Amino acid sequence: MIIKILGTGCSKCDKLEENAKKAVKELGIDATVEKISDIREMVAYGVMQTPSLVVDDEVKVVGKVISSEEIKKYLR
Repeated sequence: MIIKILGTGCSKCDKLEENAKKAVKELGIDATVEKISDIREMVAYGVMQTPSLVVDDEVKVVGKVISSEEIKKYLR
């Protein structure tokens, strides 16, 4: 599983990345969390707001930070 955090490096983007890593650890799943800050790549996903959460190339959340508990719902 590949999880991508789309964001320019703001504190909200960092928090979403932290929450995603926590969710992966707590679930004990084999997943990679990547941070994507390239604007062109974000636009390729159709994302115009950050932070955004992408799971296996499917956009799940746009423009907000969600908790690790909420992220777990997308990873199960």
